[in-house]
Amino acid sequence: MSGALLLPNEYWLSLQITPQDVENLHTFLFERETPLAVQDLCAEFVESRIKTEHAAAEKKRNAGGKSFLPKEKYQVGDQLVFPALEWKHGTITALRAGINPGADSFDVLTLAMEDETERMFAANLTSHYLNNAPITTPEQNEISPALILSEHGAQIEKKLEAAFALDEGLVKIAGRWFPRALLIDIGQGQLNLAEAVLDMSGGEPMPTEGLIKDIELPGGINAKLAEFSVNYALQSDERFDEVGPAGQILWCLHRLEPEQVRETPPPLRYTEIEHDRDDLTMAMLNLEAQLDDELTPTDKSDTRQDVSAITLALIYPHLRAGTLPISARAQNLFPTAQETSRVRFTLVDGKTKQRMPAWVVLNKGYVFGLREWYKSHQLIPGSLVQIRRGEKPGEVIVEVKSQRSSKDWVRTVLVGKDGGFVFAMLKQSISAEFNERMAIHVPDFKSLDPIWEKKRTFDELVLLVMRELTKSNPQGHVHAQELYAAVNLVRRVPPAPIFYLLATSAAYKHVGDLHFRLNEDLA
Repeated sequence: MSGALLLPNEYWLSLQITPQDVENLHTFLFERETPLAVQDLCAEFVESRIKTEHAAAEKKRNAGGKSFLPKEKYQVGDQLVFPALEWKHGTITALRAGINPGADSFDVLTLAMEDETERMFAANLTSHYLNNAPITTPEQNEISPALILSEHGAQIEKKLEAAFALDEGLVKIAGRWFPRALLIDIGQGQLNLAEAVLDMSGGEPMPTEGLIKDIELPGGINAKLAEFSVNYALQSDERFDEVGPAGQILWCLHRLEPEQVRETPPPLRYTEIEHDRDDLTMAMLNLEAQLDDELTPTDKSDTRQDVSAITLALIYPHLRAGTLPISARAQNLFPTAQETSRVRFTLVDGKTKQRMPAWVVLNKGYVFGLREWYKSHQLIPGSLVQIRRGEKPGEVIVEVKSQRSSKDWVRTVLVGKDGGFVFAMLKQSISAEFNERMAIHVPDFKSLDPIWEKKRTFDELVLLVMRELTKSNPQGHVHAQELYAAVNLVRRVPPAPIFYLLATSAAYKHVGDLHFRLNEDLA
């Protein structure tokens, strides 16, 4: 027999959050006096909805009328309830004798159902399986909240978040919701004390509980309530920035954050160059994915498995700025946050175990804090750096692919007093493994600054770099990867615009395997 309460997938897929649902969760938060994440509130919501549907089914079952059993005799005008039909109601409008030579005498009932349909049922039957079947009640019907959450939890959470965001009576801090009416008033004097405490920390972020000790809150207050109230007050004050990774709240003063975190470092700033990705070949797209450039758009349909470590070749802008790119492959290795775009975390040298404070700048796609580490390892553009997950939350391990220091022939950029530059193969002291196509030794970083400041067009700049690169190759061929690394010595450009120019400009001729040469007649 069908159960008394059925909540099929369609019920949860077409679910709408009602004002009463939100009000119920308000009450739940008031009673708990603890800020809760939407996942916790979703569990409470599902259980509440199941109880509500149980109550509705029970009310319907008890709304009057006899429970239909085939063995009973009925009269016109009787009101019946059908447990096997989800407790639907009907009224007998007609009754006649049934005709079946193979069965004993019985009655045929015609009922007007509550959904305005007309149905017929057999009654006065001494033998029928429903006569002895147990009547299922709502309480006997098993609906698993855990199963519902596993199948529909993500969609329900999105709907709850949207409903909460429209409710002025709820506030959200670091992914947790709480009634505004329960917040403790945090005054300007207490906020000034918090600023002074963070000032004394010298820019080192602090957890909320560390600040509470010094801002003189009244005694006897629920600790979770006090912490949430302070967090809300700090978030509403532009002096403070929440910089903790997901699951951890850390506060810092905006003015004490490194300038390279508040503003994109000049070497990483990219001015959009018009190009059409549809003109890139599959080989170009594959190379683009391997280059781990943070400016390369992330493919939303990319289903590659999550990685625990990657090795990337540094380009000059990141080496100069002391940063790492957060590419599509690297983004899951670094801490994320519920709301903030800047996250403070710790980098750990995989060999020396040196710990370095660093920042993830999520909205700009880079990690800042490696300048001194790069210098200590004497890295050059093209050096290989491995990034892998740390052993603790909020930590990421970085390690240089080092080698015994030796003299190697490496492409070297030389800058003249007139701002012109050339490439030459020279012997240089190298202490780390490098990508041969991307390695370019820069004797003096500052010598490149005047070239960055020159206002050449993109096409002119690529042509100039290409022409200089061909001089160091007897065949006059340049690989697209070499050109990408070299162009980024003098201007921040992601791979796609460069590859697009190679693919569409008559000045460049493809000679196979992503090698190109200049078509001097057209260049």
